[in-house]
Order: sequence, then C-alpha cells, then structure tokens
Amino acid sequence: MTIKLQAFNMFTAALWVLLMSCINCSTQAEENSLIIRAATYNVEFGKSATPEEIGEMLKPYDLDIIGFCEAPDGDWTSRVGKTLSMDYVFVGKISSANHKNKYKTILSRTPLHDTQEYTIENGAIWNPASTVRAVTTIKGISIAFYSLHISSSGKTGGHMNHLVNTILKKEKSKRIIVVGDFNNKLEDPAIESMREIGMRSTWKDLGINVDKLYTYNALKPEINGGVIDHIFYNTSSGGVASKGGIIELDKHLADHKPVWAEITYPLQSTP
Repeated sequence: MTIKLQAFNMFTAALWVLLMSCINCSTQAEENSLIIRAATYNVEFGKSATPEEIGEMLKPYDLDIIGFCEAPDGDWTSRVGKTLSMDYVFVGKISSANHKNKYKTILSRTPLHDTQEYTIENGAIWNPASTVRAVTTIKGISIAFYSLHISSSGKTGGHMNHLVNTILKKEKSKRIIVVGDFNNKLEDPAIESMREIGMRSTWKDLGINVDKLYTYNALKPEINGGVIDHIFYNTSSGGVASKGGIIELDKHLADHKPVWAEITYPLQSTP
C-alpha cells in the first residue's frame, strides 16, 4: 500500500509540475504578444435594435475595437460604448450614398488618434462610399484601424480599386486592420486585390469555409447574399487570427450579421 501511495504522490507531483509549466508558458506567451479582439457590424442605420441592445449582444466577446457601418449619426456609437465600457469614439461625416444615418464609426477601449475619413468613389454602383481611420496604441504598439462600407466591384474599377490604390497602399503603419461591409465575397476578384497588397482575411487563419455561409441578409435568410463582411490584417505585421467567426443570433439585430476575430501580434521593440 505504501508503494502505491508513493507512486500516486509522484504522479500527482509530476502532473502539478506539468500544469505549472503550462501556465507559465501561457503567461509568457501573453506577455510576449499583443492580442486584439476586433469586430465589424453593419447595423442598417439602427432600425431594428437600440444601441444598448447591440452593446449587450457584443458583451461576451470582450472586444477591444469595433468598426460599425450604416451607423446613425450623433451619440449612437457612444451609447453602444457606454454599455460596453468603451469610451473612445470616432464618427465619420460621409453617409453612404448620401442616405440618412449610414455613417462609418469606430468604437475603442483605448484612445484613438490621427483620425481621418476618406471619400471613396471611382465609378461604382453607388457613391459616395467612405472609410474612417484611426490609430490606437496598446502595450506601446500602434495599430491603424479602418472601418468601411463600399459597393461591390471588380478588381480593376470601383470602390475596391480606389480603396487599395489610393488609400491602403499609402498607409505607413506597421500594423493595419481593415474591417467592414465590402459587398464582395472572399472569392471575388476585388478581394484578390487586397491579398496582392499583403492583406489577409481572418477567415483563412480560422480555417472557416465561408462558401455556404452568409452575413447578409440576416433578417431574410432566403436572400443569402453570402459572406460580404470581412476583417483583414497585413501579413507583414506578423499577426495571426486564432479565434473568431460570424456571430449567429436567435434574433438578429440588423440585416447583416456581426463578424469578430482575435488577432495576436508578436511584441516588437518598434511601435
């Protein structure tokens, strides 16, 4: 019996050492990396839900930064932020296609600076489109974050061409996240132009086949417009998406489904 007890104690001690080793490794990995939890949501000018309802729905995802499109003007985004304890907001001035309350906004847990908005036109189905941009700094690391709403287009013309060649190619930040309603599916030629400038979809990292999924129309599933809401990051940043997906709800709060992703960056000496 004593021998069995000694063996059990040795086994328990080994397990404890292994457990502590795993915890230490996990802690060290977190200390050597920056984890950003980002989301994008086309809220259809807030017609189907209050900002407080949208905030409550997003709470479980513990997000660091969110890009909204077709968002109402005024304090709408701030009200979502109040529910989520996220205090920093940037609201654009350009409403998609000049419709009422279709603005692009950014909501962040950390301060935003170098805020800008870019008009996007260039012979598309509807004009104007736009993207808002802001920089946020976490753990001394800066990230340029874009929230956009553009129309569907081909590779060589329209909003995507304008976005890639006039805006994103000129971005100097080492880490870039671009989110929004692209109105293009992942396999479309327009999206190929994002990959050509070193932008990677989080769907690829997550191993999610979006061919049979959809983010539009959440309220009318029979329409099934495919997955047209995306999160991209630049591969040169060393980032990788390890969690994320389409947020499925029993009762959807807009005609699009929210999309989220957790992106992990290695910490580097240069911000």
